[in-house]
Amino acid sequence: MLRPGFLIQLLFISFLVLLAAPGCNKEKQPLIPYVYVNIPLYPNSLDFIPIGGYKYVNGGYRGIVVYRFLEDQFGVYERCCPFDPEKPNSRISVDASGTTCVDSVCMSKFILYDGSPYSGPSPYLLMKYRYTFDGDVLLIFN
Repeated sequence: MLRPGFLIQLLFISFLVLLAAPGCNKEKQPLIPYVYVNIPLYPNSLDFIPIGGYKYVNGGYRGIVVYRFLEDQFGVYERCCPFDPEKPNSRISVDASGTTCVDSVCMSKFILYDGSPYSGPSPYLLMKYRYTFDGDVLLIFN
């Protein structure tokens, strides 16, 4: 049989664990405002994007950057920095390396292969857009 004091201690410890658990989570990522996106591109002809190259596209919240990894694989990201989307001049731009990008305000840097941050204050990934590619048309959408 359990001692009455043991049960109270167990409940108290459980309460402390539940109270502390939310503190272990990182802050919620700031929300980038939703903007409907349905953009066709022709990366092999009119909107040429070479393998290892990129193109800025009008659309999304602050623009879109399309990076081409391979013949049929792309990274399609929102240009608004995920660290503080409310800053009016905050916009990522591809740097001289052509494989990373940097935010113009907080100076966070991101890898274009997967959108992950590697330098600066942002702990958040770049917002990705979905896409389909049939060998001719790259359709970007959300």
